[in-house]
Amino acid sequence: MSLIPSFLHWLASPPNFYRFAGRLQPWLTAATLVLLGYGLAGGLALAPPDYQQGEGFRIIYIHVPAAWMSLFIYSLMAGAAVVTLVWRIKLAECVVTSCAPIGASFTALALVSGMLWGKPMWGTYWTWQDARLVSELILLFLYFGVVGLQQAISDARAAARACALLALVGFVNVPIVHYSVEWWNTLHQGPTLTKFDKPSIDASMLWPLLSAALGFTTFFVQVLLLRVQNELLARERGNPWVREAIG
Repeated sequence: MSLIPSFLHWLASPPNFYRFAGRLQPWLTAATLVLLGYGLAGGLALAPPDYQQGEGFRIIYIHVPAAWMSLFIYSLMAGAAVVTLVWRIKLAECVVTSCAPIGASFTALALVSGMLWGKPMWGTYWTWQDARLVSELILLFLYFGVVGLQQAISDARAAARACALLALVGFVNVPIVHYSVEWWNTLHQGPTLTKFDKPSIDASMLWPLLSAALGFTTFFVQVLLLRVQNELLARERGNPWVREAIG
């Protein structure tokens, strides 16, 4: 058995994951502080104003990382859903149910910040004619659906499998959100960071934006690990390793 599958098999054990996640927390905290510190300071204070949008463009240092996280978290949740339904690994079940409330928070932040950005840029907070806005709102409802489904089913493992099925069905919306500005003519601007030639943004604005996006990512991983740890403690509360971990 190769090294990576062996490590994943070891990590799937609840006590091993709990201890490993605890050891990662200080490193994730440091990375988050450094990345968000540089990203937000560089974007909100040091980057020059945009030649068209002026100072109002600075909301991208919140909106773009939040929008990125809304898609990244749902993709991770869908991947964990496959593992849940196929192999029924308890750790994957915990990841599915733990991702949903965090993803909903980032998606809501992306929508609110996008609306605040849209008012001065487009003249309106919201329009149903914009495919990106509507598909992002649907993504928020999908997150809410997973959260509500988990709370509606008392058995934790049955709830996780139901949530995994909903997450997989809803994954079809992720590429729609991502490619909506290319597939339809909408108010939302086209891609700037993911263009194949080069990003349509100056380096003095780009690097803080990338740092903020990475900082949002490390913050998400930190919160996810904490939620999964708590979920494992609740599910495994009768096992000796839990008493040892709490003690």
